[in-house]
Amino acid sequence: MRGLFGMVAAVSLLTAGQGLAAADKQDISGLWQTVGAKSHVRIDKCSADTYCGKIVWLKEPLNDAGTPVKDIHNRNGTLRDRDILGIDILSGLEQVGEGRWDDGNIYNPEDGNTYGSELSLNEDGSLAVKGCVLFFCKEQVWTRVE
Repeated sequence: MRGLFGMVAAVSLLTAGQGLAAADKQDISGLWQTVGAKSHVRIDKCSADTYCGKIVWLKEPLNDAGTPVKDIHNRNGTLRDRDILGIDILSGLEQVGEGRWDDGNIYNPEDGNTYGSELSLNEDGSLAVKGCVLFFCKEQVWTRVE
């Protein structure tokens, strides 16, 4: 009896674990490493229907003067004195299909521009991140940290 119970429990845990793994493949929430390991972005739900993301780690958080890197390229002059660390860079992303999010925006602190954005989960668990202006898009692949 004990052996049968143990086997049923093991099969139940294995099946539940597979279900969780499948669900995780459809969830972009978590910590993502950007291209070149320059930063980590935490993506979370910011409302019932949308996701957003914030820079939570920088490879080089300080400038040559030893002070925090600022958002110096921002189009809005009043925001150029804010720290890059902590900036919201993804906003308004809605799930539009299995493993796909669209209708959002991505802010690029390297050029100070905001672009239309869409995300999609790749088969290997990485995240394709697109930033677009009209029909011109650039894509990066981010990897999950946690």
